[in-house]
Amino acid sequence: MSGIDKRGCNISGATPAALEAYERALAAHQSWRTGAKEELDVALQEAPTFVMAHVLQAWLLVCSRDPQRVRSAWPALVRAAGLLANERERMHLAAIAAALVDDYERAKECLGEALRLQPHDALALQVAHAFDYVTGDARMCDRVAAVLPAWSSDLPGYHAVLAMHAFSLEERGEYERAERVAHAALALNPADARAHHALAHVFEMTGRADAGVHWMEAHMANWGADTVVATHCWWHLALFHLAQGRFDRALALYDQRIRAGRSSEIADLIDAAALLWRVELRGGHAGTRWVELATAWAAHIDDRFCSFNDLHAMLAFVGAHDWDRAQRLEHVLTRSQSLPTRHGETTRQLGLPACRALIAFGRGDDALATTLLASLPAPAYRLGGSHAQRDVLRLTHLHAIERLRRPARPLRVASPPIAAHA
Repeated sequence: MSGIDKRGCNISGATPAALEAYERALAAHQSWRTGAKEELDVALQEAPTFVMAHVLQAWLLVCSRDPQRVRSAWPALVRAAGLLANERERMHLAAIAAALVDDYERAKECLGEALRLQPHDALALQVAHAFDYVTGDARMCDRVAAVLPAWSSDLPGYHAVLAMHAFSLEERGEYERAERVAHAALALNPADARAHHALAHVFEMTGRADAGVHWMEAHMANWGADTVVATHCWWHLALFHLAQGRFDRALALYDQRIRAGRSSEIADLIDAAALLWRVELRGGHAGTRWVELATAWAAHIDDRFCSFNDLHAMLAFVGAHDWDRAQRLEHVLTRSQSLPTRHGETTRQLGLPACRALIAFGRGDDALATTLLASLPAPAYRLGGSHAQRDVLRLTHLHAIERLRRPARPLRVASPPIAAHA
């Protein structure tokens, strides 16, 4: 069975009912809303040979910072690999296979080829955009811009393409254009959580905390429930409160939203560590919250998967004064830096020296911390993440310099320090 999706892309193995379920899944995925997995279950029950349904099922797992979740995509790839597929679909399968062996550059090449074959391939664009973000690829903006001329408001999901473009523009420092494009996306689909997220970044990077609070609170219904980015948007709102000096509101959001359910999702753990660290840098006191968070991060010491993850795990361990776990992570990274892998390269260039700098900073050795942070290479973006997220290194560096010039209290952490762990 073959057919054509709503954007004119040829598809293999779908029935009309399965294609409708797939389109609903893709629409949810594009808007960063929940429900995609359930719709794919419907699609595959209706049409087990529907190649793109298997592909999207795999991508939902692969586009993660959790190595266990990523590896769980292998069965979906194996099932799809045995099906009759067209050239574009084979490019997706090759990209998934590359990502599963940690070759994200090859994966992006395959997705780029899929987009050259069909610039309306919304899924290829979304995944390539996500990989550009994870790998810190400065070409993110160019990738989206290249397909924009082929899109229009007549095509389903155009709002998501605009939202990706808005975020890319923001990361490139074109804040006014980013804001306009994000509003254009929301004019097409007010429930596009990705566009609300792009606006949060614009407000953050332009220092407009008041506007950020107003926007996020006024549009909470569109990003705060039934989205995959809710916790991260609460993080943005907490940062705005923090910029206003409202430590109590920032920590209330931490307690009531960011860590209320003690989530084990790595993305949520990243937001939690980043927020507590910023609270401390600004003179607030996170208290024993660090202990719970360090315990949650402990399961990921041996992941050897993503330097961005490693950095935030180290924030939690240093914040908790959990020197045993901090040392264990340092030892893992020391061994990992020699591996000929993506993680080995980023560990060698950025992850290990950055984590050692955080340990030095937490122990009050600001001279060593500043030396290590100053030695990081200019393209620190290769840690992945956004400018707003990576800013934690710059803020720590500035704080260490300030303490060297005018000695003051060290970073306040969990009290009393917790004991070493076996």
